[in-house]
Amino acid sequence: MPTLTRRVIFYLFAAAILYTSWLMLLLSLPYTSFDRYVDFLMTKQLVYHIRHWRISFYVHVFTSIIVLLAGLLQFSNYLLKKFPGLHRRSGKIYAIVILFFSGPAGLVMGFYANGGLPARISFVILASLWLLTTFLGWRYALQRKWRLHTGMMIRSYALTLSAISLRLYAFLIGTFNIPIHPVQAYILISWLSWTLNLLIAEAIIRRGLGYLKDSFPADSPSLQNGHHL
Repeated sequence: MPTLTRRVIFYLFAAAILYTSWLMLLLSLPYTSFDRYVDFLMTKQLVYHIRHWRISFYVHVFTSIIVLLAGLLQFSNYLLKKFPGLHRRSGKIYAIVILFFSGPAGLVMGFYANGGLPARISFVILASLWLLTTFLGWRYALQRKWRLHTGMMIRSYALTLSAISLRLYAFLIGTFNIPIHPVQAYILISWLSWTLNLLIAEAIIRRGLGYLKDSFPADSPSLQNGHHL
């Protein structure tokens, strides 16, 4: 793919993420009041009194913007080449926030998700895979296995973007008045929000990691001798 085309695709992708991150920030602001009768919390009155759920909810909400923006910086070829230190620092922030804050909080929330057992299973799997791919991505970076690191971080960020895709699918269902029961719709988008993202991530990885693979130093000899993603 020509360099100019790659840049245009990245800039469009970055613009979309920045815009949706801004929208998510606006959606998060009402929760700074810690009022239990706000927006989404109106559907969680039966569990709001549970302390670990309540803490997990606020942690998850207030760290979502951090992981979206820190993760986006990982895929800038310009920053990777010109400011590798910024790439590493933003990557550490991304991994630490997910592994110690957003991920565990999302896992706890998954057990109390709306939509019954099918949706809960989906969100628990999502949170578990999010933690796993982020951990492996960080581990591979420490081991200087750059291709494995890149693949796992692509998967991790695809799961991060499920926060956006879930809201996008909900918006589309409402906008086009798709005749589906609200509970069934929520179950459907709870699965689509991350499974489709992972399929796209796998397609990117299988095509050779795109232009990102050429920005890293060579992997360790053991990885070059036949170990692939």
